[in-house]
Amino acid sequence: MNISGQTPPAPPDHPSGPRPAPAVHAEHLTVVRGARTVLRGLGFTVPRGRITGLLGPSGCGKSTLLRAIVGTQAKVTGTLEVLGLPAGHAALRSRVGYVTQAPSVYADLTVRQNLEYFAAILHPGSVRSRLRSRAGDSAADRRHAEVTRAIADVDLTSHADAVAGTLSGGQSNRVSLAVALLGDPELLVLDEPTVGLDPVLRRDLWSLFHGIAADRGTALLVSSHVMDEAERCHRLLLMRQGEILADDTPDALRTRTGTGTVEEAFLHLVDEAARNTAAQEAAPKETVR
Repeated sequence: MNISGQTPPAPPDHPSGPRPAPAVHAEHLTVVRGARTVLRGLGFTVPRGRITGLLGPSGCGKSTLLRAIVGTQAKVTGTLEVLGLPAGHAALRSRVGYVTQAPSVYADLTVRQNLEYFAAILHPGSVRSRLRSRAGDSAADRRHAEVTRAIADVDLTSHADAVAGTLSGGQSNRVSLAVALLGDPELLVLDEPTVGLDPVLRRDLWSLFHGIAADRGTALLVSSHVMDEAERCHRLLLMRQGEILADDTPDALRTRTGTGTVEEAFLHLVDEAARNTAAQEAAPKETVR
């Protein structure tokens, strides 16, 4: 949890030896929808064991980018690799957790029933989970343990037997997050996970995110249009109009722009990009003879 306004310390780097592929690697990533180019030749990486914030105004392409990463976005060109595999590869199903903006739970099931249903589909006895299981545990025992831990992670133990349709919006969002945590994913993709939550719950969720990154080595890619949440990330991708304005740490962005906050840095970069575009449009064009 970061309450000082400073960038939280990053977990230690991977021990010496062969480095695993980054959680996400993109080159020339483009998405075209009809006559509109939604993402324009993006290139970036998302490191493992870190929280990367995807920040930008509504409509800039954040959700489209997240859908491309989890393999549900059509008409994607360029290179997009997730955990060393092409985005959307079947082998990534249990290795990537995804939380959409709208809660993705069954309203007529209890919290525990929702998680048990998804756990049975995902078979959250992934290699990493099985290695931690006691010898002789059955698959059902492992699923029960995963479900219980995921419910506790999002602080819904007291509501485990409540019907999802009776929960508040914030609680429903937490059920969706618990589903994404099943199977101990190596990458968590979270689309506006704190929208509509009160400040205390937002703080607690960010504390959970940091614990997941530090304790489990999980990569988190968290989108938001709330700039103060940028201060809680190890690294930032700042987007505007389908392009990445900056890919750096919060401290580096503030230093680079000579500003005091990430929001001020973002506005500085937006103004800078606008001036560059205007200068290019005003420059005389060569006439081909």
